[in-house]
Amino acid sequence: MNDMVLLSVKKARSLIFDALTGAGTSKKNAAYFTEAILDTELSGLEGHGFYWLQYYCLHLKSGKVDGRAKPTIRKMSNSAYMVDANGGFAHPAIEKGFSKLIPAAKKHGIAALGVAHSYNAATLGFHTGYLAREGLLAFGFTNSIAAIAPFGGKKPIIGTNPMSFAVPGRAGKIRFLIDQSSSQVAWTAVKRAAEQGHDIPLGWALDEEGKPTTDPVAGLAGSMAPSGGYKGFGQGLIVEVMCAALTGSSLGTAMGSFVAADNEPINNAQFFIALSPAKFSGRAFHTIVDGLVSTILEQEGTRLPNARREENQKRLRKTGLPIDKALLAALKSYT
Repeated sequence: MNDMVLLSVKKARSLIFDALTGAGTSKKNAAYFTEAILDTELSGLEGHGFYWLQYYCLHLKSGKVDGRAKPTIRKMSNSAYMVDANGGFAHPAIEKGFSKLIPAAKKHGIAALGVAHSYNAATLGFHTGYLAREGLLAFGFTNSIAAIAPFGGKKPIIGTNPMSFAVPGRAGKIRFLIDQSSSQVAWTAVKRAAEQGHDIPLGWALDEEGKPTTDPVAGLAGSMAPSGGYKGFGQGLIVEVMCAALTGSSLGTAMGSFVAADNEPINNAQFFIALSPAKFSGRAFHTIVDGLVSTILEQEGTRLPNARREENQKRLRKTGLPIDKALLAALKSYT
């Protein structure tokens, strides 16, 4: 713990915003992005917030991503939109797309948004949660660089390809939220284990021969283990089609690296579907969801998806956010 320091929410927000803008992001593009990274850290998702911020800054400097890119939006119908991130960050493109998606879903009952030629969307649940707070039922998808082999195969074809589903509550609250990758664990968990020289649990990854391994280096060279076997790969295929095929962006096998500080764009994609419960079932929606939630929570030892993140939010807002001193210094060097 001697290598860690605590940051208040205010200082953490400033650090994130200043690092992004200092590395070359416009202030407008950094705003929503900053809140997403901060929310990730507050949710206790270590390795997905501050940790990835260093890569965002490196990618800005190398020309991999354009922090000043202006996303452009195209209306295909009254309830279908496409945003081109134009080689910039996913977050400003998603934010711009949501400005059209949200009112369209509320008016027509359902609306869809594709985000093309994009970048790492970070924590997908932040985006679906944003829609849920607007009173919308939300689905979110984002594809990533190939890391999972077909069930029974050895060569990675699809990414960890997360899928998220957020259910709105009353008064701008999130009732519950599901945010899960198609792999047994996030790729970042294996990457960090390799960096720290730690073994990984059996079942997280497969080596190049398709055999389970506890060596994270062998796992990174091989394949992430799909969650639930063939079912996890199936989920990942759904995400790959929703993102790459529907937006005209890259498949996982053709993307630029999520890590290397080069000038090769990632060129992945996101896709969101938002539905208005009020248009479909009216007041019955919340009543029925409440009944569903009650049947879960009345059983001892259970919790709703996202409950742990919400608990971490409350705790870390009081105690402060831990960050490694070396990482803090590296991020401050961009400000």
